[in-house]
Amino acid sequence: MNIYLRITLIIAVIIYFVLIVCLLKKRRLELKYTLLWLFGGVVMVLILIFPDVFMLLMRKIGIVDATNGLFAALSFIIIIILMSITSIVSKLNASLRGLTQKCAIYEKRIRELEDKLK
Repeated sequence: MNIYLRITLIIAVIIYFVLIVCLLKKRRLELKYTLLWLFGGVVMVLILIFPDVFMLLMRKIGIVDATNGLFAALSFIIIIILMSITSIVSKLNASLRGLTQKCAIYEKRIRELEDKLK
């Protein structure tokens, strides 16, 4: 792997970890979601530390150039993270729908009780 590429990626990973820690510190990310992002960062660090192992793996699947392999690996990590986030949003959407229905039922009961009192 080209030394300039490695230096650029090391700087990018450091910025990545600082950004995650800042978001966690400001409570914009919950810890359980942050762990997935940290896992992606650890994978990136492992690729930077052991580029020969990474290249061997890439050659086994037919990717010759390091940058193409890095792009493919990071794309795979991003897809996994997006699938996880989609799952979380789907669960939250179902929960919100249930809460909205409960709220509507309670509102109806309150109106019925108010009508009985009048």
